[in-house]
Amino acid sequence: MQFQWLDDVLALLEEGNLSRAAARRNITQPAFSRRIRGFEDWLGVTVLERQANRVDISAALLSNEDEIRALMTRLRELRTKIAHFDSSQMTVALAAQHAPICATFPDMALRAKQHFPGLQFRLRAGNLNDCVSMFLRGDTSMLLCYEAETVGALQFGPDVQRGVWGSDYLVPVVGGALRYVVTDMGDIPAETPAIVYPEDSYFGEVLRNIPTSLGKAGSGANSFIVSAFSSGTRELVLKGLGVGWIPFSMAYREIESGDLISLATRYGQEALQVVVYANQNEEIAQSLMKIWAKEK
Repeated sequence: MQFQWLDDVLALLEEGNLSRAAARRNITQPAFSRRIRGFEDWLGVTVLERQANRVDISAALLSNEDEIRALMTRLRELRTKIAHFDSSQMTVALAAQHAPICATFPDMALRAKQHFPGLQFRLRAGNLNDCVSMFLRGDTSMLLCYEAETVGALQFGPDVQRGVWGSDYLVPVVGGALRYVVTDMGDIPAETPAIVYPEDSYFGEVLRNIPTSLGKAGSGANSFIVSAFSSGTRELVLKGLGVGWIPFSMAYREIESGDLISLATRYGQEALQVVVYANQNEEIAQSLMKIWAKEK
């Protein structure tokens, strides 16, 4: 298979038309069609449905556009790694939720540097579903995420090792002017604005499984902003724009200084584990697991 065929296929998917795709690739349409046929011959199936007066892209090709893009990314990274190989340098790709990147990964990176001074990280941030997809596709050799007991641990095959870096808590907090509406009993008025997580996000799922309705999507609270990013929620809460739930590791300094008030005593908190998954076939991933995982 020729590498350029995948670029041709992506151009075709993005343009949706042979002529426009050929023009974008700076070749004639007949030459472009021959390259697509070469890709089809290698694949063993047709990706274009050729009719008398029109050509349609097959559903099979359309449905696998994300996989083709991921493959292109991996091939380019491989080409770069081979071209710029340095035996004194090691690189590990790690998929991680935004929250542990902010709250946990800096300490993990410092510990890793103590053992592997030449180590480099390539972080791939996303929501949990995206991170799991990147890890399963092989885009990364490690996965860093939060797990709550109410949701349960992720399930992988025998080639994936699980380790626990540490513990955290999801806690409700208020900041800014909203600090002054907190009563002596730790309550806040029912009409207090809330910064909530989408119901289909991981923290949205965690909060859906706990008794309180405070700051939960669809709970009837006065939702002001919906955001899947806990780091953004933290900044919004600090400005007094609403009550929100964030990992304690991202809030403890502000709680100690008084910039944030924890409402956990009144509304509860949810235990989280900071979990690392590693591909057992990746030597550097296994080496990091040995120094990162307190529990296996």
